[in-house]
Amino acid sequence: MSEKTSTFLVTHAEEGSAMLSDVHGGQVHTLSDNPGVDVGEVVEATVAPDPPMDVTYSVVEVEDRYTVDVHASEEDPTQQAHELAEGLSEGDLATAERAGDGEIHVLAVPEEQTEAAVEDVVEDMATVERAARVGAKRVEVRSEPGLVNVRYLP
Repeated sequence: MSEKTSTFLVTHAEEGSAMLSDVHGGQVHTLSDNPGVDVGEVVEATVAPDPPMDVTYSVVEVEDRYTVDVHASEEDPTQQAHELAEGLSEGDLATAERAGDGEIHVLAVPEEQTEAAVEDVVEDMATVERAARVGAKRVEVRSEPGLVNVRYLP
């Protein structure tokens, strides 16, 4: 096996090891040591398998590392979100590229479950993984009864 350069989400970290999940393919890489990363961080790095068995990896180079700020906003969903929501049924999702960098996601949810849906999005590591995949460093979650607007921002 050879070196691999990608964007990884740190899914587990202890003093002597860590686990990185490739945000583009989902492959999990167990590190033989922890290069100083914490759970929830995004790391743009090159990893290489450790000989002789190639079952653990070492970080060869770190190009960038950051955390993604995910928060619920008091602001209403955008006009674009309302347009994307037209015709959605409960449980449906619509997506669009943001002008510039990032993405917009709109989820139609039961009105009485809107707050719970916002909490789920804010707390879900999949939100951070998606942000890393699209190059976003901030995620803003806006809502109104029956509608959740997730904005992946640079």
